[in-house]
Amino acid sequence: MTGAPGTPDPTGYDPDRIKCVVWDLDGTLWDEVAVETPTDELPVPRAEMLAAIDALAARGVLSSVASRSAPAVLDRMSAVPEVRERFLAPQVSWQDKSESLRRIAKDLGIAVEALVLVDDSPYERAEVEALLPGVRTLAPGEVPALLAAFEDREVTPESRERVRRYRTEETRRTEGERFQGTREEFLRWCDMRLTVGPAALDEVPRALELAARTHRLNSSGLTPDRLRALAAADGHELYTARMSDRFGEYGIIGAALVDRAAPGSWSVPLLALSCRVAGRGAAAAFLFWLMERARESGAGEFRVTLRPTDANLEMRILLRQAGLRRTEDDGDRDDGAVLARSLEGGDLPKPPAWLHVSPRKDADA
Repeated sequence: MTGAPGTPDPTGYDPDRIKCVVWDLDGTLWDEVAVETPTDELPVPRAEMLAAIDALAARGVLSSVASRSAPAVLDRMSAVPEVRERFLAPQVSWQDKSESLRRIAKDLGIAVEALVLVDDSPYERAEVEALLPGVRTLAPGEVPALLAAFEDREVTPESRERVRRYRTEETRRTEGERFQGTREEFLRWCDMRLTVGPAALDEVPRALELAARTHRLNSSGLTPDRLRALAAADGHELYTARMSDRFGEYGIIGAALVDRAAPGSWSVPLLALSCRVAGRGAAAAFLFWLMERARESGAGEFRVTLRPTDANLEMRILLRQAGLRRTEDDGDRDDGAVLARSLEGGDLPKPPAWLHVSPRKDADA
């Protein structure tokens, strides 16, 4: 796709949905069959494939490996850091490619439909297409067309840092497996901090990116073009959330558009968070902060637009846990149902105890 997010894609690819390209090894990343080489040296990767991986990484697209080969091949890759470091959550084993892709998606915390497989074998591509119909598969010769889909796309600072941040996430996962204690104790030890405030001008592109690329934690699927138009309209405010922990910065992980046009009510046409923070309480903390801020501003009602999808069950559960229920006046809206709750009287939900939440220093009180 070229141009702004949300425009038709003449190449047939949708970059907003592609989060990771998974590469086969033998016959794809390199010419030889690794287990048949006469020495323990790694086959020489094709220069054009490494260039493609680097070009995708510069645009925030991750790369992984799914190879039906001996696991020792991955050990040989580890001996060549300039090759191994390009790939996250690699799978090298004799299991089916479809199973490898499921494991990669799970390890990265993304939907399996956000993967693309590049493989020289028609059989392997067919196996994945049959068992994972939401995954796009490509022959190596189709990689240039994939790259063309990302040309002229706006690249945010978070996009450029995405690969590094996912590597940091691997460190978090490893430390979590080693940690002697409960999950909650580990989250407390991580010292996670969420800062929230009105979006600065240079944060708007990232908010648009979240609207386009997030699915698990996205309330309405509002398009970037529609979000941009609404954010510029009178009575609307755009908020962003940043997160950090002892391992480093997550960057901007959440965006919320607030419509304050109706007196006494805050309406949220879009609440979207990165899947990287799923399961850590950030979505709940962001939502609860918005509700508290709405009450402090004098609003008596809080409303969220929800368009249920196969992917956003986690968001739907969160909204229900926050006490939001479908209203009687949303009718047959094209943009989704409206969930609401009163802010008058009683305590509002609190963020998880392990997550420190505060307004950004540059945000108004």
